[in-house]
Amino acid sequence: MSRDPRERDFEIDQAQLRGFAHSFSEVEWLLLILVMLFLFVTQPEMARNVIVVGILVAFAVFILLFRYTRILAKRTASKIAVEILVMVAFLTGVLAFAGAAGGALVNLYLLPIITAALALGKRATLLVMALVVGCYFLLATLEAGIDALSADLAIRAIGVMAPFVLVAFLTTLLAENIHTAKARIRALSDRDELTMLYNMRAFKKLAEREHEGAMRRGDAYSILMVDVDQLKGINDTYGHEAGNRAIQMVADALLRLTRSSDIVARYGGDEFIVLLAHVDGEIARDVAQRIRNVVFATTLEVGVKIVRIKVSVGVGAFPEDGSSVQAIMTVADRAMYKDKEIKPPAGKLVIQKV
Repeated sequence: MSRDPRERDFEIDQAQLRGFAHSFSEVEWLLLILVMLFLFVTQPEMARNVIVVGILVAFAVFILLFRYTRILAKRTASKIAVEILVMVAFLTGVLAFAGAAGGALVNLYLLPIITAALALGKRATLLVMALVVGCYFLLATLEAGIDALSADLAIRAIGVMAPFVLVAFLTTLLAENIHTAKARIRALSDRDELTMLYNMRAFKKLAEREHEGAMRRGDAYSILMVDVDQLKGINDTYGHEAGNRAIQMVADALLRLTRSSDIVARYGGDEFIVLLAHVDGEIARDVAQRIRNVVFATTLEVGVKIVRIKVSVGVGAFPEDGSSVQAIMTVADRAMYKDKEIKPPAGKLVIQKV
């Protein structure tokens, strides 16, 4: 069971993409209505053109199929990509029969371009732009023959497509900025500001998931409560900046000594909590001792002095120490305080000169 926050972000992004895909049919209906109004108002004879009417009906049937069936339901990005391609093909087919009188409809190519920029990212937008440019040259060739492929056509194409490129660039930039901002907000909502470890809100959610999985599998897990000894003494003697560095040192040590499948969080103040997945109490106690040793071996330099940091660690294990996450945490917390009490001498900082 992965604990990577990117998995959660991916799930959120997919949910948002599904919401976008769900409402995408409204954009397609809008495109269909605009094309029908333009053609049948400016060119009434189009209403009697069997091929044009067939294109319109086929596009309407396509919209209904993708809106009310589960075609590509589990592959949302692919579904949107197919719909964008069909939109481009629909516009190209209509323009091929509308001829020069339908020139204003070229601007509707902006709809699939903007959709790609918002939903599929920069690379897909570039591909859609290239497709639209290719369709533009194809339409010119169908209207005036191969001789239409000239420098004049290239200049006209640049004039028509330049606004499309600008809109695509700005929309893609906006979508990327929104995505980055959302990612930062998610990270801040789940992370402790000082250590960038999980906060307790995130830890509890992830720990409950691990607990449920362990119960289904008949598996074990352990929880460590870790307390930085004499942090108040470091703050009082060397200032809060030194105390913050001590907390960060312990956080870094915990990350080095745990796996990607484990959950490391700041419990609050000078305390941390660690969930060791698939680990019983005996192995967890070995990990706890390694944590004590590694933290003590990692020194904090303050001016010309070196301060050695000590931690107290308590262990609680599932299922032998309780049947819930909270029960295991309680056992680990009590064990941590016992560990603190048996350390001699209890109240001194270990200080050396550089």
